[in-house]
Amino acid sequence: MTMFSRKGKKSRQAAPISRMIALAFLGIILLGAALLNLPAASRSGRSAGPLVSLFTATSATCVTGLTLADTWTQWSPFGLSVILLMIEIGGLGFMSAASLAYFSLRRKISFQQQLVIAESIGVQNMGDVVTHQKRMLIRAFAVEGIGAALLTLRFLAEYPFPQALKLGVFHAVSAFCNAGFDILGFRSPGASLMVYQRDPFVCLILSALVILGGLGFLVWDEVLREHRPSRWSVYTRLVMITSGALLLSGTLVFCLLEWSNPATLGPFSVPEKLLAAFFQSMTLRTAGFAAVDQGALTPAGKAVSIFYMLIGGSSGSTAGGLKTVTFVVLLMFLWNRMRGHYTVSVFHRTISNDHVLNAIMIFILMITLAFSSAVVVCATSPVDFTDALYETVSAIGTVGLTAAGTARMSLPAKWLIMLLMYFGRVGVLTISVGFLRKKPAGEKYRYANTDLLIG
Repeated sequence: MTMFSRKGKKSRQAAPISRMIALAFLGIILLGAALLNLPAASRSGRSAGPLVSLFTATSATCVTGLTLADTWTQWSPFGLSVILLMIEIGGLGFMSAASLAYFSLRRKISFQQQLVIAESIGVQNMGDVVTHQKRMLIRAFAVEGIGAALLTLRFLAEYPFPQALKLGVFHAVSAFCNAGFDILGFRSPGASLMVYQRDPFVCLILSALVILGGLGFLVWDEVLREHRPSRWSVYTRLVMITSGALLLSGTLVFCLLEWSNPATLGPFSVPEKLLAAFFQSMTLRTAGFAAVDQGALTPAGKAVSIFYMLIGGSSGSTAGGLKTVTFVVLLMFLWNRMRGHYTVSVFHRTISNDHVLNAIMIFILMITLAFSSAVVVCATSPVDFTDALYETVSAIGTVGLTAAGTARMSLPAKWLIMLLMYFGRVGVLTISVGFLRKKPAGEKYRYANTDLLIG
């Protein structure tokens, strides 16, 4: 790529950029934790304490949704405003928020700042950074606004306008940013969206917001610009096909596994079962809203949910996880290697070996972290391994669903989950910026080849 040829320092700039992004997110988390720790941020008027404040700030900024206390019950209007702002910054990205401030102040964005923005949102052409960023922010706020208006109209049937507006705005932003925070605790603390599990309007509006946020802004831009799928880039076609396939397969598999489960889909009518199954398939893609009790899923249902949570959404989106295209590249690599092929190709294009190796590296890293962390959680907390793995995959995939209850975890487990949420939102991005985009250093020498028995 020639993206940084203007300075000729791409390899030296990658590490500082990755550190800048990581430290920026860390700074937002610490500032948010300090604000949430104030007595004014709690509904009771007493400080929530450093641990709850830091955990909530981490979860909000990393758009995860895991919490140690019910959001509505614990936080005052001031605290909820802080959480909503952190969700917005974490979802749209720190540099998106920073660039919004520059646009508002009519400040000129320097080349170095454009460099960071380009890396954080995945733009390859430096000339398009500012234009793309403005367009992205306008569209994001427009979608959130439409979603908030529709949800407000729905909530007006039950609540006065100020409360309906509050519920509409909060849940629209939380859904689009794939955060999974809700403020329905006044109905049933900790129940998430289960109070509206039979409401198609609420479930489908939230699903649309989550899906749009999880597709990624680059995909949006291309789909709106090129109405004919044949003209879409390979990346956009892979995202659209993979996202649709995962949503459909998740719905079908969840119906199959939970259809007669009296604690999940069993009591529903057929249309309600289909709606709940679709919502579960959607929310596993890092949204984190729960329309059914996750702890009541069958063992097979939990295993499938863990698989879908690990995949997540698409690159350059508000979602986390392994990412859809990374997953499909891994599948294509395995399929081609089983057939004896050494190259991976799709839509008459060849995927470079570097991309394949990068996908394998991220996959192995996430799997290793999730499993090893689950061992620690299981060993230190009163939960079995499946629920511990559910928790760690949910954290590293920035999903926000829990099967055992995050508040039940031990203190070491809570700290570990915070680290996983941070890595899930920031770590993969900084690895991509700091290492995967670097040109590999030339090898000065190689050892002689050796033969090994593999398999």
